Amino acid sequence: MLARQGTSDQAQELLLLIKLRQGLPTNLPDRRNGGFSSGAGFPVPLFFCGFGSSRQPDWQIKDNPALVTEGTVQAIAKEIFKAYDIRGIVGKTLTVDIVELIGQALGSEARARKQTDIVVGRDGRLSGPDLAAALVRGIRRAGIDAIDLGMVTTPMAYFAAYHLGSHCAAMVTGSHNPPDYNGIKMVLADETLSGETIQALHTRIETGDLARGQGYYRQYDIADEYRQRIVGDVKLARPMKIVVDAGNGIAGAFAPALYRAMGCTVEELFCEVDGRFPNHHPDPSVPANLTELITRLQTGDAEIGLAFDGDGDRLGVVTKDGRIIYPDRQLMLFAQDVLSRNPGATIIYDVKSSRNLNNWITDRGGIPLMWKSGHSLIKAKMRETDALLAGELSGHIFFKDRWYGFDDGLYAGARLLEYLSRQTDLDACLRNLPDSVCTPELQIKMREGEAHQLLAKLQENAHFEGASRVIALDGLRVEFPDGFGLIRASNTTPAIVLRFEAATFASLIQIQRAFTATLKARIPGLSLPI
Repeated sequence: MLARQGTSDQAQELLLLIKLRQGLPTNLPDRRNGGFSSGAGFPVPLFFCGFGSSRQPDWQIKDNPALVTEGTVQAIAKEIFKAYDIRGIVGKTLTVDIVELIGQALGSEARARKQTDIVVGRDGRLSGPDLAAALVRGIRRAGIDAIDLGMVTTPMAYFAAYHLGSHCAAMVTGSHNPPDYNGIKMVLADETLSGETIQALHTRIETGDLARGQGYYRQYDIADEYRQRIVGDVKLARPMKIVVDAGNGIAGAFAPALYRAMGCTVEELFCEVDGRFPNHHPDPSVPANLTELITRLQTGDAEIGLAFDGDGDRLGVVTKDGRIIYPDRQLMLFAQDVLSRNPGATIIYDVKSSRNLNNWITDRGGIPLMWKSGHSLIKAKMRETDALLAGELSGHIFFKDRWYGFDDGLYAGARLLEYLSRQTDLDACLRNLPDSVCTPELQIKMREGEAHQLLAKLQENAHFEGASRVIALDGLRVEFPDGFGLIRASNTTPAIVLRFEAATFASLIQIQRAFTATLKARIPGLSLPI
């Protein structure tokens, strides 16, 4: 049982404080700098909110000069600052001291962007409590207030940032990485940090460009408001019986209760939060991780199965007869639903997704847009184009239609159930999706930096026999008359990623042979997983 604090009035009280910050004058002392403030922007202490807490907050952040030493800074490997998040091995590349410095750098960047609060959450990993506490200390040391959500899904932290008016979130999560990993996903001023903005945090630490102050601390329970928001939005046409497989990730603490509140009968599979992941790894993009869910559906009386990754931002779907509905095909169902009410809407999909999406979206009156893989890149493109829906093959589904535009596996599952509950023949609905022969993502491990070097060479002069078009959007997506092949550098691991799709198995083999010939000409002796 998770400990919860707070009341249903918390959001209104906290929003009032944020409004005070933005416009009302006051003569109360500003505890951050030891002075007084009589204008807008006073950092109202969160203990004025009046909602309960199981522990007394420590308002005084003692300076810790030993934290920012040359040795500590040098110990921070630049490699943990990834394209979409910060990620490392706990106790080695990711320690409490390192996370505290990252928190101070994040708080410093928040202050530079005129932000005042950051909501902080953590998933169910064993290292989560210590790392989240260190992150909070660092954020407060920069003079930014920390709102501690406790154990939540990553989308719940995003929701809290919108719902509470903070617009900033930091989530301690290792997502689907092994148990000894952890990391941090970050949002500042509604922007998901990625690429250069993540590297800028490392630069702040390296150069000592760190703000100092005394931010305030408060706990906040967002679970009820998150659930009520979804239940108030998503309505089932009839009750459904489902199986939920959380893989012992944090989604297990919230998904069953959410779907029961919507009127579903829920059978739970590995919904006990356990950061050791004793049953299977919480990554629904790997078919082997869905074996138990498939068996439960084939032998039981549930209609559909939903699976989630370690932090709840990705969705896997399995049918009654045990077929996996991959995320690009899920996106077809969501696109049909969204376009039925919003003709002409832009729908974004990533370069790894099925080529069938283009015609599917166009035929239903939408505007298809292929874009780079990466949840932060997709969200940025959605803001730029005002797209109402987006999806990635990895399982991230982004709804701007009736939602906030961030990736949320639990909300995507709710919308899927809403859509399927309206179908008179659920099996026929799923069988009618356009089919193809395809591979999962295939990885070739390489040394650090080699993958991007190879892609650069291929983009200069690569030739693929029989290709009709080459799209150099994110790596090389090579289109053929009856399929495509993709080669791109992973932004999360030192590897080349391949994926193939074709109308027939024979066409798939032909496309793979064209890729094999081109790659082996560039890297003699290369062993391909095809």
